[in-house]
Amino acid sequence: MKNPIRIAILGYGNLGRGTELALRNCPDMKLVAFFTRRDPASLKTLSPDVPVYSVDKAEELKDEIDVIVLCGGSATDLPEQSPKYAKYFNIVDSFDTHAKIPEHFENCDKSAKESGKTALISAGWDPGMFSLMRLLGGAILPQGKDYTFWGKGVSQGHSDAIRRIEGVLDAKQYTIPVPEALERVRSGENPELNTREKHTRECFVVAAPDADKARIEQEIKTMPNYFADYDTTVHFISKEELIRDHSGIPHGGFVMRSGETGINGETKHMIEYSLRLGSNPEFTASVLICCARAVYRMNSEGFTGAKTIFDVPPAYFSPKSGEELRKELL
Repeated sequence: MKNPIRIAILGYGNLGRGTELALRNCPDMKLVAFFTRRDPASLKTLSPDVPVYSVDKAEELKDEIDVIVLCGGSATDLPEQSPKYAKYFNIVDSFDTHAKIPEHFENCDKSAKESGKTALISAGWDPGMFSLMRLLGGAILPQGKDYTFWGKGVSQGHSDAIRRIEGVLDAKQYTIPVPEALERVRSGENPELNTREKHTRECFVVAAPDADKARIEQEIKTMPNYFADYDTTVHFISKEELIRDHSGIPHGGFVMRSGETGINGETKHMIEYSLRLGSNPEFTASVLICCARAVYRMNSEGFTGAKTIFDVPPAYFSPKSGEELRKELL
């Protein structure tokens, strides 16, 4: 067996733990380090044999790590961390603020190219797998429309954005498809749907005892790129209720391409790709890990700079050889 790909995890929240678990199913990879902004001695991982370092030590270990998986949030962590660590490492992140992906790509591309590293950004299931399905659907059926629905499920990025509001102790946010919109698409109606018509957002918030709940609700509902364009409901609940009723992190969704072929478009087609996820962070982490494998291979072959899932040859995601893939899957 070849030497395993050496992986480090930066950040040990839900996504970091999911990445740690995902690596257990990948014998071609080895977890060699955790990096944290906390006191390293306070971090209790599921891999006690793997050392935990302060993020301040990361640069010193650049020759001992093949790919670092960044498991911070998209609101404030990744915009700073991804370009910073692409100066020293091949990286993978799950940056999911769709409107800011072009800017994030440019920042990471500059940093990674200067250092000869490869930075795969915005990996996960959306952006990520759903993005790839939208690309394929439009390429196969150029006469048609894309539709993406998320949920019902917990959005980690949106929940994180709420928790960063002053006075919020904890929060969970659910993205919910509007059933009528989903059925209109499946029926072949090809409706024009705006953002508000496709999804609603429901927030469960634990506020500090002295917090201004009216201000918190207003900040949530007007937050650009997260809630401003949706009908959003905010519930203030106790910490005990949040633990009892909202401890899971499920998610899922649908990507659809409604298209037509034929001389006058008389033949109708519908492509539908769906996910039902028992754990959003564990599934997202599994995508990040197969992307880390791809990043390592691409960098080994001289591909540097920022990349997205669009730029990766599909075979690079798999631990199997080209011969195995052709025999077993093609």
